Amino acid sequence: MSTRELLTALEWRYATKRFDTNKKIPADVWNALERALVLTPTSYGLQPYRFIVLTDLEKRAELLAHSWNQHQVVDCSHYVVFLARTEMTEADVDKWIQRLAEVRKVPAATLANYRGMMVGDIVHGSRGKISHEWAVRQAYIALGNLMTCAAMLGVDACPMEGITPPEYDRVLELMNSGYATAVACALGYRADNDKYATVPKARFDAADLIQKI
Repeated sequence: MSTRELLTALEWRYATKRFDTNKKIPADVWNALERALVLTPTSYGLQPYRFIVLTDLEKRAELLAHSWNQHQVVDCSHYVVFLARTEMTEADVDKWIQRLAEVRKVPAATLANYRGMMVGDIVHGSRGKISHEWAVRQAYIALGNLMTCAAMLGVDACPMEGITPPEYDRVLELMNSGYATAVACALGYRADNDKYATVPKARFDAADLIQKI
């Protein structure tokens, strides 16, 4: 991808307000976006989140009332709810250590120092006291990655913070699961009558946002 193609894709994307209910994301494109979610970078690589991909219209209709009645929830092709760990435990770290050892084909014991660093930080350390907030921040990295990759593939998206997380947790039966709703994202293809598709993209000048030292 050229620099021009990248910037064109980012200029093209916007928070889609109206989706074409008749257009669905092809399976191969969606599979790539799911893989992009999995490949999202996270602190320590711990991936303290999960993603619920909702294509069931009845379940999405139930969530509509808890989404400020924003119809992207039911009109989009795929609706993703981002869940974040409510707390981090040594078991979470050990699960990751085992996965690392498996993929890298090394004994888990060789990762003992790395394990100790993670446990001392996000379990028993200062970040352990705010582990859910930390996990939510990781989920937002995944959200940004998903929207960028979607734009590169010509898929429209709308991040959804206008939701009631406790009600989402109830509808999705997340109580005592160790996860809680953080944010959501609607994906699909813009409707022809979405007036926001042609509204000029407004941003501060780079000089107002970027400092070079």
